[in-house]
Amino acid sequence: MTNFQFYFLAFGITFLDQLIKYLVTQLMRPSQTIPLIHQRLHLTYVQNTGAAFGLLKGQGFFLIGVGLLVIVTVIYFHHRISQKESLTQMALAFILGGSLGNLIDRFFRGYVVDFIDLRFWPVFNLADMAVNLGVIILLVQILMKPKSH
Repeated sequence: MTNFQFYFLAFGITFLDQLIKYLVTQLMRPSQTIPLIHQRLHLTYVQNTGAAFGLLKGQGFFLIGVGLLVIVTVIYFHHRISQKESLTQMALAFILGGSLGNLIDRFFRGYVVDFIDLRFWPVFNLADMAVNLGVIILLVQILMKPKSH
């Protein structure tokens, strides 16, 4: 994956995340919920001042610092890992794109806009999905990597 492809994917995720969040904030009011698939999927507008699952509520400066650290770390590893390791590069781009999406929210809104409501899980957003998918891909790669002796 070239640098262009890496950053295009990361910024594409960020753009799509921010576009959806913009639409949610313009068309819905906080706590409003719209059923999409009965008892399975709702669009619910939540203003999350914490981290995942509502942890660390009100710790905005700390979470901005963590977000910046993640972004710098991902960019560092992107440039250290071979472009030929496409799956690893894609995973890093997902993490970067998602981290940027939520960092933009924290910085400009003071909270993260969440909207995907599965009814059995805390409400989340596209950026959260991208970060988690990237981390899962990296973990699977680490666990599947042959051990060298």
